[in-house]
Amino acid sequence: MMPRAQFRAESWIRSCRSIYLTGAVVLSLALASGPAPAALPSIDTSAKEAILIDYDTGAVLLAKNADDKMPPSSMAKMMTLYILFQRIKEGRVKKDDTMAVSEKAWRTGGSKMFVKIGSRVSVQDLVQGIAVQSGNDACIVVAEGLDGSEEAFAEEMNKTAKDLGLTNSHFTDSSGLPDPNQYMSARDLAILGQRLIHDFPNEYHVFSEIDFNYNGIKQGNRNPLLYKSVNVDGIKTGHTDSGGYGLTASAKREDRRLVLVVNGMSSVNERSRESEKLLDWGFREWSNYALFKAGDKVDDAPVWLGVKPTVALVVDRNLTATMPHLDRDQMKVTVSYDGPIPAPVVQGTVVGKVTVATPDTPTVELPIKAGESVDRLGFFGRIGAAFTQLLWGPAK
Repeated sequence: MMPRAQFRAESWIRSCRSIYLTGAVVLSLALASGPAPAALPSIDTSAKEAILIDYDTGAVLLAKNADDKMPPSSMAKMMTLYILFQRIKEGRVKKDDTMAVSEKAWRTGGSKMFVKIGSRVSVQDLVQGIAVQSGNDACIVVAEGLDGSEEAFAEEMNKTAKDLGLTNSHFTDSSGLPDPNQYMSARDLAILGQRLIHDFPNEYHVFSEIDFNYNGIKQGNRNPLLYKSVNVDGIKTGHTDSGGYGLTASAKREDRRLVLVVNGMSSVNERSRESEKLLDWGFREWSNYALFKAGDKVDDAPVWLGVKPTVALVVDRNLTATMPHLDRDQMKVTVSYDGPIPAPVVQGTVVGKVTVATPDTPTVELPIKAGESVDRLGFFGRIGAAFTQLLWGPAK
């Protein structure tokens, strides 16, 4: 039990802290004065559904019916390849493994890789047959090879969709053939595109291959933007009578990457024009601004009754803000925390946040943490510090 005199002294110390400072400390790092904020950039599109996002920050630059359920058509094949790439990454499947071609796979209609019934096809060829040639037959070979049947594979697709956070997706087959119970949203497709790029950097290149020759038949990639000088390196086209023409595309220019999904267009030419237009607009009107790198110190905070008077506040990951060019001069960055921070302080403890705000875009926040540990003063040291604060006020 704490001695009564020490208990009274501790109470006095706590009251002195309340004299020292209460509430939040807010440090403004950047706030430029200037003209009234400009309107958020906008652009029209003939796509029925569309979304354009920044790959690194996840910022949404454009959204039109982005959460509506729509026929994904062959863009559903992205999920088939995601699962196959995952098996390869885990070592459960090798690229030189072969899979058997069933009669169902051989007879399937639509776009085909032209596999032969009763033959065996390497996993590497199947990957290219799906990514480049959009082969429905290749998808069935993969589904049956991995899970025994397309029905069982569809169950795995739905489980994977849930694991990835795709909230408006449901699959009934491996290739995206028309089915009222098979749907995705533009946002879900964009998320899936991001994950393909992020999770499988060693496999993603297949989406940029211009053509693939199998069984003596050479077919070109259906992605129209691969044939233009717009820095597109994927991902997948799609078309059904009910859903129209669609495309999930990704482009990288300098150090920025955008992911675009459009659907519901009336022709291949319209799909190509709209996709190119929207990507150009995203790169032209929006920029990324790197504010902090992981480990950067953003401020020093006072420590109450610590062996050191201050503690460095740091961020543990990069902070980059995506915003229109015209919003740059209106950007406000603040660091906030409750201070002084009472000792002992443990390194890595979250003590506040850094906030980036502009007039037109959603606020971005990142936790700030103690960059080092600070021990507490001993009892008599705490008494002396509290007495000093009472007489002279907080240190400047």
